[in-house]
Amino acid sequence: MHFLTVYRNSLSKSKVYLKTTIFLCILAVCLGALSVGADTKKIKIGLSMDSLRVERWQKDRDIFTAEAEKLGAEVIVQSADGDERRQLQQAENMITQGVDVLVVIPKDSVAAAQIVQVAQAEGIKVIAYDRLIRESSPDLYISFDNEQVGYLQAEYLLRKKPKGNYFLLGGAPSDNNAQLLRQGQMRALKAAIDTGDIELVAEGKHWAVNWDPRDALKKAEQVLTQTNNRVDAVVASNDGTAGGVIQALAGQNLAGTVLVSGQDAELAACQRIVKGTQTMTVYKPIHLIATKAAQAAVALAKDEKIAEATQTVNNGKIDVPSVLLTPIQVDKDNLDEVVIKDGFHARESVYQE
Repeated sequence: MHFLTVYRNSLSKSKVYLKTTIFLCILAVCLGALSVGADTKKIKIGLSMDSLRVERWQKDRDIFTAEAEKLGAEVIVQSADGDERRQLQQAENMITQGVDVLVVIPKDSVAAAQIVQVAQAEGIKVIAYDRLIRESSPDLYISFDNEQVGYLQAEYLLRKKPKGNYFLLGGAPSDNNAQLLRQGQMRALKAAIDTGDIELVAEGKHWAVNWDPRDALKKAEQVLTQTNNRVDAVVASNDGTAGGVIQALAGQNLAGTVLVSGQDAELAACQRIVKGTQTMTVYKPIHLIATKAAQAAVALAKDEKIAEATQTVNNGKIDVPSVLLTPIQVDKDNLDEVVIKDGFHARESVYQE
C-alpha cells in the first residue's frame, strides 16, 4: 500500500510538472509571436498632396509609393485637388488610420502649419515635400533649391537676351516656392535692371493663381495688350504657366521669337523646346526626390536620423532640417543627355517620332 501511495503521488507530481511545462511553452510561444508581431509591424505612411493636376505630381506619387513599398511600408495617398481645408481634413483622416509619418505637399504653405500641429500632437512625424511648410516645426524638409531654380530660369534668358523688356510671371502666391523662385529670378536680373538693360513690364507683379495655365494665358494676353506686344522674354515659373504664355504668344504670331522659361521638364514643355516655342526648362530629377523622401519617411518611422539633412531652412519659426537637391538647366542642346537619358521621358514621346 505504501508503494502504491508513493507511486500515485509521484505520478501526480509528474502530471503537474508536465502541465506546467506545457503551459510555459505555450506562453513562451505566444509571447514570442507577440514580440515578432511588434517587430514586424508594417510602417504606414500618409502622402498628403495638394493636387494631381500637374503632370509631375503623378510621377512623384508613383515613384514615392513604389520606393516605400519596396522598403516594406504601406502608403496612403490623398489629393486635396487644390483645397487647403480639404487637405487638412484628409490629413486628419490619415492620422486616424494610424500613419506613422505624414508626408505633405502643401496647398498653402502657411495654412499647412495646422497639419503639422495636429500630426505632432499624436506623435506623428511630418515631412514637408518639395514645398516648405511655414510657421511650424516639421521634422524634415526635402526639396530642390527653389531659389536656385528661379535664378537658373532668369540667368539663362538673360544670357540669350541681355537687353530688352522682361515679363515675370510667378506661380501661386500661396506657395512658398513661388516666392523663392521670384527671389532667385530677381537675383539674376538685378544688375541688368539697375543698369537699365532690362526693363520689367507690368511691374513684374503678375502671379498665376494655383499655377493655372489658363490664368497664365489670361495674364500674358493682358501684358501683350498693355505693351503693344513689346515683350522680349517671359520668365515663366513652371512649364504649365509657360504653356499658357506660349498660347498667348501664338495668338500674336510671336511664339518662338519671345524667350520663355519653365520648370519641371513636363512632356509638353520638352516637345515645345524641340519645336523652338519654349526656350528652356529647369529639370528637377523627380526620381531622386521621391526616392529620398520615401527612404527618409521610413527612417523617421524607425526613429532613425536622416544623415543627408546637412542643411537647414528657416520657415519663420525654426530652422528646419533639410535635404536640398540640385536643379539642372535644360534646353534643346542637352535635352537628350539630361531628361531622356535619365529615363524621365522616352525619346519617341519628346520628338513625337
